[in-house]
Amino acid sequence: QVQLVESGGGLVQAGGSLRLSCAASGRTLSSYAMSWFRRAPGEEREFVAAISRLGSSTYYTDSVKGRFTISRDNAKNTVYLQMNSLKPEDTAVYYCAAKQSYYIGTYYYSLADFDSWGQGTQVTVSS
Repeated sequence: QVQLVESGGGLVQAGGSLRLSCAASGRTLSSYAMSWFRRAPGEEREFVAAISRLGSSTYYTDSVKGRFTISRDNAKNTVYLQMNSLKPEDTAVYYCAAKQSYYIGTYYYSLADFDSWGQGTQVTVSS
């Protein structure tokens, strides 16, 4: 399995920006479709954004469309989540997840699809 480590979380004011990174090791990242999930206090883990193996396809949950951008650099074995116009309701622990996939253009967004998870990084947005 691939090992994942998130970074880039922190405390930011509403309207601000953060960029999360997910560094992979142990396997070649280009074999994996990648996604970001988050879990707010007292809530279930929810899907945020997904990207296919080579980055040709992306998908977002409605609440972050137009504000968040998922991208990847397979040469650096890293996936990113650029978060702009942050809102207090974006406060959560953010997790990256990997699914080994045969299909180049496919993304995944169900919790049960994923083989590997990172430990999470806290994002706190103050009002």
